[in-house]
Amino acid sequence: MTNFENNAFFWQKIDTLYLSNKLEILRQKGTKHPEYSNLIYPVDYGHLKDTQASTSEGITIFKGSLKSSTVSAVIIAADILKKDLQTKLILGCTPEEEEKVLRFLNHTDFQKTVLIRRGQEIPSWGLTD
Repeated sequence: MTNFENNAFFWQKIDTLYLSNKLEILRQKGTKHPEYSNLIYPVDYGHLKDTQASTSEGITIFKGSLKSSTVSAVIIAADILKKDLQTKLILGCTPEEEEKVLRFLNHTDFQKTVLIRRGQEIPSWGLTD
């Protein structure tokens, strides 16, 4: 098995979550983080209303400057202070905006992230009968 196996059906489900819920922007690009004033949001940050996730905000999204109705990537953040994993969606970000989001999320040694880009592959284990 390779390091990462993409699954187009996974991305289909992510798109369904995004398209079937309302995106509410919580922090606009350029605003300060509520707890860490040295951190400035590089793109709009929000959440999908009526969804669940490890945070009380539900499924969170970083929304860039490009118009898009499909999620282009997922970020998984491991936080040793909160003792949790968080998943964040990337929507409409340019490569430069993606890099800024990653720098924003990796600003401390207590939290680190990985970015998983969307793929179109369907591995044999991804098929159902």
